Amino acid sequence: MDQNIIKQIVDFQKSTFTNSFNAVVMLQDQTEKMMNTFLSQATWVPQDVRKVVGDWVETCKKGREEFKSSVDENFKRVEGFFSTADKPQTKTKQQ
Repeated sequence: MDQNIIKQIVDFQKSTFTNSFNAVVMLQDQTEKMMNTFLSQATWVPQDVRKVVGDWVETCKKGREEFKSSVDENFKRVEGFFSTADKPQTKTKQQ
């Protein structure tokens, strides 16, 4: 298959992932803001519950950033694989 087509496919997949990931991040950030607003107005919610929710939000953020890093790293590997496959191989003479 033509290396240019493969590069375009990988670029498209990377762009699609990035846009989808950014949409999910915006949704999660908006949800966090709504939850914080709710918790600040709900005086009946115990402080322990507020802490658990805060810890949970931070854990989710850390997990999504680790996931993004992993996907980005693997996209670089795929791009590197196809860029090295694109270069002609030189043969060495045996003596």
